[in-house]
Amino acid sequence: MKKLLITRRLPDASLAAARARYDLTLRDAAQGLTVDEAADALRNYDAILPTLGDQFTADAFTGPIRCGVLANFGVGYNHIDVAAARAAGVSVSNTPDVVTDATADIGMTLILSTCRRAGEGERLVRANDWSGWAPTQMLGTHVTGKTVGIVGMGRIGQAVARRCHYGFEMPVLFYNRSRKNVDLPARQVETLAALMAQADIIVVTVPGGGANTGMISAEMLGAMKPGGIFINIARGDVVDEPALIAALQNGRIGGAGLDVFAKEPAVPNALRALENVVLLPHLGTAALEIREAMGQMALDNIIAWDEGRTLPQAV
Repeated sequence: MKKLLITRRLPDASLAAARARYDLTLRDAAQGLTVDEAADALRNYDAILPTLGDQFTADAFTGPIRCGVLANFGVGYNHIDVAAARAAGVSVSNTPDVVTDATADIGMTLILSTCRRAGEGERLVRANDWSGWAPTQMLGTHVTGKTVGIVGMGRIGQAVARRCHYGFEMPVLFYNRSRKNVDLPARQVETLAALMAQADIIVVTVPGGGANTGMISAEMLGAMKPGGIFINIARGDVVDEPALIAALQNGRIGGAGLDVFAKEPAVPNALRALENVVLLPHLGTAALEIREAMGQMALDNIIAWDEGRTLPQAV
């Protein structure tokens, strides 16, 4: 029976399925593997089911390696150096498709919460500071009919676009590095700067890491409309976080809704102090049935590797 390491606790159904087939070690810890711990895991396990925060950097692959597959729990895998893994003979997979709708739903949650100042409103009520309804109290941004700009028109970007167009009658613009044909009314713009300047609400859905690191720069944030709303459901490293903080502090943009941060779980004090930001603890896929489906998909990739088949979700 092959040895499998799961680096963070998964739903019970996922753990039961793993135990039925493998000699399972569950690392029941809140934080991800360090580089040294990742290297040790690669030496001692046949298969690993890692997730966000596990540091499978190039340095983790420099020693002897027993592991044959990293079946990542999550669609994003910028915590894994895929090139180093391949060079070491380690296959890598992720869990796309099953996360699409849940992540898009969180995108809409952040759009509505940020535009309508829901976070501020809840804090006001909880603090017992609400003095009652008034015609000019906490006026926010009307969502219906606003132009949304999607950065990255993959599965999640298209799911957000559908919700915006069909649910809220929003014109959809998008920026994608390659030409993209989509099955909904949407217009592709040629540059990221053009998208930032034309949309009322920006939603970032690109993968993290690589060429996307820091793509939402101070310059791009500066191109946004005054009062524009910025939403990030991608990865924290896609955004220049200090530049975003500055744009929010000086009122250059109207607000932000963030489900991801540059150095999770650390969130800058400056962000937490701002009223015009909605902050979520990376809830994109946090629904039980979605997490169970992710666990099964990751396990299916391990089983495919074990049986000598092509990984269904290889990256």
